[in-house]
Amino acid sequence: MGIISWLLFGLLAGFVARVVTPGRQSIGCLPTLAVGLVGALLGGLIGNVVLGHKVHFGWDLGPFLLAVVGAVVLLLALEALAGRRSRRFWA
Repeated sequence: MGIISWLLFGLLAGFVARVVTPGRQSIGCLPTLAVGLVGALLGGLIGNVVLGHKVHFGWDLGPFLLAVVGAVVLLLALEALAGRRSRRFWA
């Protein structure tokens, strides 16, 4: 995958993760992209540990779902870290 493809993949995975994650994440386009890209890496790590083989990211359903799962886990962790300090998330 090229750099543009990775950026689109991360943005789409981050957006889907924001839609399926409960709560209101008031973050913009760049943080969504960051969550998607880091989530894709986290999803690859989860897939590697759980599935026991190397995950090859591409425009397939399996790697995309792993990226979304990783992004959801990341969003939930970030929201838990924000906790009661602030009700606004990354704003």
